[in-house]
Amino acid sequence: MPQLNPNPWFLILLFSWIIFLTILPNKINKHIFTNKPAINNLPSPKTDNWNWPWT
Repeated sequence: MPQLNPNPWFLILLFSWIIFLTILPNKINKHIFTNKPAINNLPSPKTDNWNWPWT
């Protein structure tokens, strides 16, 4: 059964993980976002007590 032979597949797995762990994080970290998130000073919500009509 050739699919049980780990010789070529192990190298493919190893090289793909090397690519995932070295090249891709550098490319992702160098990405520059065009829109910076703005910090809004939101007013606190109005918290009045609810007057139940049957009490």
